[in-house]
Amino acid sequence: MSTSANDLTIGIDIGGTSVRAAVVDGHGSMLDTLRAATPPTAAALEHCLDRLVAELRDRWAVQAVGLAIAGFLSPDCRTVRFAPHLAWREAAVPAEMSARVGLPVFAEHDANSAALAELHFGAAARGHNTLVLALGTGIGAGMLMGGQIYRGSFGVAPELGHVVVIPEGRPCSCGKRGCLERYCSGTGLVDTVIELLAQSESGHSVLAAESAADPGSLTGRRVAAAAAEGDPIAVAAFASLAHWLGQGMAMIADVFDPDLIVIAGGLGTASGLYLDEAREHYASMVTGAGHRQLARIRPTQLGESAGVIGAAQVARMGLAAGSEPAAALARTAQ
Repeated sequence: MSTSANDLTIGIDIGGTSVRAAVVDGHGSMLDTLRAATPPTAAALEHCLDRLVAELRDRWAVQAVGLAIAGFLSPDCRTVRFAPHLAWREAAVPAEMSARVGLPVFAEHDANSAALAELHFGAAARGHNTLVLALGTGIGAGMLMGGQIYRGSFGVAPELGHVVVIPEGRPCSCGKRGCLERYCSGTGLVDTVIELLAQSESGHSVLAAESAADPGSLTGRRVAAAAAEGDPIAVAAFASLAHWLGQGMAMIADVFDPDLIVIAGGLGTASGLYLDEAREHYASMVTGAGHRQLARIRPTQLGESAGVIGAAQVARMGLAAGSEPAAALARTAQ
């Protein structure tokens, strides 16, 4: 299938630890990718973004840039109000970057970008009211209602990772305790392993020896690899994750009643370790269990690339709307 130069846009997924940029065609295929560590200051981050765009633009005839940003954006996506792991505060990021690079620049919340990618190219293609839960360092959530992004009244919905599931539970960076992401994210998974290692005889767990020798080696990816190999502590940690994810999805279903839930993010690629069990918990915990239609729950088809593919799609949608970046994206806020 041929690709027109008019189809090519750059998507950039800006996370707290890394920045990933890619040239993406109109079929959602990534043709060229770059990655960099996330700089600590706003000026350094902007220089990094400009450099990535310049390098990709030297090799490809791209039409626009889309940014997937882990933070709170205004409803028109014109302003990055706050990003807990980035330096921007009340910053007009798209307009300022557009002036620097000489291309239209469009911005979107990272979970919304992932949701759009799954809608157009992945697991959400047949959903009507779809929730995308991105399980990574934390939990991001994107809600598509009738194929349109739901943002709430002030542009910050839905922050489902910070729904409290255990009152006075683990402290969260948001200031509350017991948030869903403290039990179902990569960092929450590691915390569960640490608790299990402290509570039990762990002589048969390779994670015990590894964490004792190098505490920094204990990551969500390593726990997933250990669980796939049958490590008992890792398996128990994923069982705990499945329980809380099922309860979280049941709570979400009671509010939004989606017909499809897509599990994305870094842990979404390891869904075979926990998703069947999470489905069972969801089905038993949802209000009216046994007397209502349940959402289909599917793993991501795009993996960790959903954010960058979605950012490129945001840029493509903005161009197709034929209006200013912020105004074009605001049309999805209905």
